[in-house]
Amino acid sequence: MTNLKSIRLILIALLLTVSMVQAQVGLNKIAQSTMNFLQVGVSAKASGMGETLCGIGRGAESIFYNPAGLAEAGTKFDVRLYAVQWIADINYMAGAFSYDLGRYGTIGLSFLSVDYGDIYTTSLLDDAEKALYPGGYKDTGLASNVGAYAFGISYGRAISTQFLIAGNARIAGQNLGSTAMAGGNVKDNNASKLVFDAGVKYYTGLKSFRFGMAIRNFSSNIKREEINEQLPLTFVMGAAVDLYDFISPTGNDDYQMTLAVDFLHPNNYSERVNVGLEYLFLQKFALRGGYQSNQDIASWSAGVGLHTMMGGSAIAFDYSYSSFDVFDGVNRFSLGIGF
Repeated sequence: MTNLKSIRLILIALLLTVSMVQAQVGLNKIAQSTMNFLQVGVSAKASGMGETLCGIGRGAESIFYNPAGLAEAGTKFDVRLYAVQWIADINYMAGAFSYDLGRYGTIGLSFLSVDYGDIYTTSLLDDAEKALYPGGYKDTGLASNVGAYAFGISYGRAISTQFLIAGNARIAGQNLGSTAMAGGNVKDNNASKLVFDAGVKYYTGLKSFRFGMAIRNFSSNIKREEINEQLPLTFVMGAAVDLYDFISPTGNDDYQMTLAVDFLHPNNYSERVNVGLEYLFLQKFALRGGYQSNQDIASWSAGVGLHTMMGGSAIAFDYSYSSFDVFDGVNRFSLGIGF
């Protein structure tokens, strides 16, 4: 009876979210946040499934999506490394680590580094220079100290066999070079902020159906010049189930077909729905596909994964390709080691 009540509550919450999505489509709240690099997914597994990891993320990988999965690594140590070839020659490097403390929970560490590539700067002209530069400006060379970063610590715990909870605290920063001011002064355009994430995950007891919720990038505003800017606060609700529960009710651990759906409510755009599917066979090979709705340039994605044991350690390699309009597609690579 308890499971039935929980399932009803989950279904009601999902229905309310879907209604909210349908009611607010078209309300594009663009240009209302800063440090949007925090919204870019780094996991090849998540991106291969259309960025749907809220309900299925486990171990260190879950830190970037729903930290509640932190306590589900299945190994004492879990290490994840990520590389993303983003649009416009921007590159992301990220990593996460988790350590299982047993009945005291699980702790984690994470980092994210963003390389914006070469950015050339210009300067307005004074009256004496206008004749020399008919374009109305002059080149001043490459910008220095340009990039973004985030470093965090996490803690998660399984409250019961069905309910997990966790949170992150991160320092996020963005360096946007410097500006030459009147009188020869130079102003650095740097900002940093303390950012929090929190998440929960619940296993309903109905086959493999699970449900997760997370809030990401919760922080106070950043003030640049005279403008208060928000960070990209996002509320995510996700659900997942192994479709083999219905295809093969007796169960077969060698094959899994996981369907995942995430509903996103960001503060800088209208609501989105992401859908992903993963087919895992022989517990070693994974094929993935996904779709992100209500995006300006992103749409479908696909990926593959290889999981194996080596020297007593669990090794996972994942790759994904995401299609983008206007820009070239995005490649992501992930390496995981559990021991």
